Amino acid sequence: MPNITLIKKLREETGSPMGDCNKALTECNDDYQKAIDWLRKKGLSSAAKKSGRVAAEGVVGVINIANKAAMIEVNTETDFVARNEKFQQFVTKLLQDSCKYSDQQKFINDNESRVKEQIGLIGENIKIRRLSFVNIEESGAIISYIHNKISDNLGKIAVLVSFKSNASEDKLNELGKNIAMHIAASKPEALNIEDVDFKKLRRESEILSEQAKSSGKPQNIIDKMVEGRIRKYYEEVVLMEQFFVMDDKIKIKDLLKKFSNENSETNILEFKIFILGEGIEKDEQDFASEVASIANK
Repeated sequence: MPNITLIKKLREETGSPMGDCNKALTECNDDYQKAIDWLRKKGLSSAAKKSGRVAAEGVVGVINIANKAAMIEVNTETDFVARNEKFQQFVTKLLQDSCKYSDQQKFINDNESRVKEQIGLIGENIKIRRLSFVNIEESGAIISYIHNKISDNLGKIAVLVSFKSNASEDKLNELGKNIAMHIAASKPEALNIEDVDFKKLRRESEILSEQAKSSGKPQNIIDKMVEGRIRKYYEEVVLMEQFFVMDDKIKIKDLLKKFSNENSETNILEFKIFILGEGIEKDEQDFASEVASIANK
């Protein structure tokens, strides 16, 4: 029978998975200090073990050079490592090298050995989760923004926005920064209404329709209720339909129109946003469940 008290203490001190702590104590006849040393030795000798652990911390970053920009997310297991200067230098170098690429998977494959080397040096699982590019081939600009910055071009939220415009560089940069900050705060899913994911829209419409029907009102009233709620949905997920966070009386599309009238016709070509750890399911298995799973083996 596993020594549950020692397993719990060992896991809390080392951060190692429950199964590994149990194995370490078994191998070392429940000698706590020897078990710590056993885990450390195994950790130093095997990056493959670490590669199975959930990496949901880390950083997102951007690099913006003339008419091309790249955005990356590199994950670690803990925020402590993400704030390590050597790790940040590693991500910055990855960003610089990414400008030579146009394909995410090729970039990840080509840098696999560098990632494994970092795993060995830092002692945590590290993953290049995603990489994205923005290019412009006409007059305009690409604007980048980092939210919750931890160093130059690295932070917790990264945004890229590209514009087509003949407006002055200073004016366009000011507008771009404001809109990029808005995107970081409002997290839109689409640029225009026609860009909204059809499956999401259909699901939303079905939900809203069922909610409206429960009101018991006539069908013509229900249709108007659904129409109004869909309009509200667009204001939540579509950038051009969102109200500007710095002035909630004006929508982004009206902000652009005003800027165009005062300067030069200006349009947003595309935007991209990376939110650190978005969509990663962290391991939330509770202690009792882990103990039970070990005892049953």
